[in-house]
Amino acid sequence: MTSSSSPSQDTKRLAHTYPEGLRADALMEEDVAWSNGNDAEWDGDQFDRSERAALRRVVGLSTELEDVTEVEYRQLRLERVVLVGVWTTGTARDAENSLAELAALAETAGALVLDGVIQRRDKPDPATYIGSGKAQELREIVLETGADTVICDGELSPGQLIQLEDVAKVKVIDRTALILDIFAQHAKSREGKAQVALAQMQYMLPRLRGWGQSLSRQMGGGRGGLATRGPGETKIETDRRRIREKMAKMRREIAEMKTGREVKRQERRRHKVPSVAIAGYTNAGKSSLLNRLTGAGVLVENALFATLDPTVRRAETPSGRLYTLTDTVGFVRHLPHHLVEAFRSTMEEVGDADLILHVVDGSHPVPEEQLAAVREVIRDVGATDVPEIVVINKADLADPLVLQRLLRVEKHSIAVSARTGRGIDELLALIDSELPRPSVEIEALVPYTRGKLVARAHDEGDVISEEHTPEGTLLKVRVHEELAAELTPYVPAPLA
Repeated sequence: MTSSSSPSQDTKRLAHTYPEGLRADALMEEDVAWSNGNDAEWDGDQFDRSERAALRRVVGLSTELEDVTEVEYRQLRLERVVLVGVWTTGTARDAENSLAELAALAETAGALVLDGVIQRRDKPDPATYIGSGKAQELREIVLETGADTVICDGELSPGQLIQLEDVAKVKVIDRTALILDIFAQHAKSREGKAQVALAQMQYMLPRLRGWGQSLSRQMGGGRGGLATRGPGETKIETDRRRIREKMAKMRREIAEMKTGREVKRQERRRHKVPSVAIAGYTNAGKSSLLNRLTGAGVLVENALFATLDPTVRRAETPSGRLYTLTDTVGFVRHLPHHLVEAFRSTMEEVGDADLILHVVDGSHPVPEEQLAAVREVIRDVGATDVPEIVVINKADLADPLVLQRLLRVEKHSIAVSARTGRGIDELLALIDSELPRPSVEIEALVPYTRGKLVARAHDEGDVISEEHTPEGTLLKVRVHEELAAELTPYVPAPLA
């Protein structure tokens, strides 16, 4: 029986046979020859070396479209969520309506709602929001449904978030974080993005988490020696300091943007142009109403907080008076105070308006709750003294009994439908009658050389009569005091 020589023995022999430069190639050839003779007995069929070293292409895995004319729809991977609410006050229906609104918020944020549970308690549990026993039941629901996120219908403390996550073993967020996420998705303008970023950092600051002792510490201060006099800032403390610095910078930027908005506002005040602000609950149809009244072309979508950035459009009353119409950000029940503070410059449009169109969804199960939630925010921005018209929108979808109840309770209200146009003419007439009118009535014979005064009288005042004479334009108008002072020199002298 003959035995084959090993590669190590062949290496000694090649050292004498081949020159130095060719030894590597010879070794490779000998190694291949040796392996072909022995490995086949136990390693099966051998592949070529180049094939072993290369990436092998697997046919049929590509999902790229071969024909560009084909259209392919793929279902996105949405977060699968379970909703949790704590019912402390009110009726069971109120708690269910609140959870239904949370479900609409979750769908707007791009989540798939799998289940929702409510617990009756005097107050939320300070540790896990719903109590340790109910938290274990929640864990079972999460496992049963395959959810990857739990959303709580309230603002949780940092401790509640951590402990509920420890039990549920999935990500836990609260109502505030959900609304902030929707705002971050929908903000388009530079000011809107800055306001949302500021609100998110305010919310994030007390909820930062570290990884305990695994984080390295910076060296302490003082005139320390080799090993320092003590630990300095931890990583989480450094993060908090950086967030505070970013917040301060963001506030300065928002203040600068507010200056530009204030300049435009002062220009409108200088020309005495009345302003009307559209305020209301989110998804009540504010943008639809703005489009119906002015043709603004603002985005309209059946979603919560579809539009965040305020839109100002010029409009005209049936009598020819000019005014501005402003669409503001939508409100929601328990609107996070971070957002109220961050969007204060935007909400000031409501406080500076001459008239508020308070839009409410007439098809909502409990529209009175929407009215109360919006009026709470209006109080926060100091706009309680501004006259208000309650516009009950979606009258074509509303229950007639609900409409009658609202019209009876809200004395200064009107029912309209921005989709069908029902009641829009009556609303325009009501706006015309409610807008503040100039206080001074004057009659003046304005020379034709002062045509600008006549134009201003039409734009800024209320023209009662106008007559063209050989000497000039005889105007009888109701104007504000400043324009009245400029027209006074042209008041005709009384006849003797």
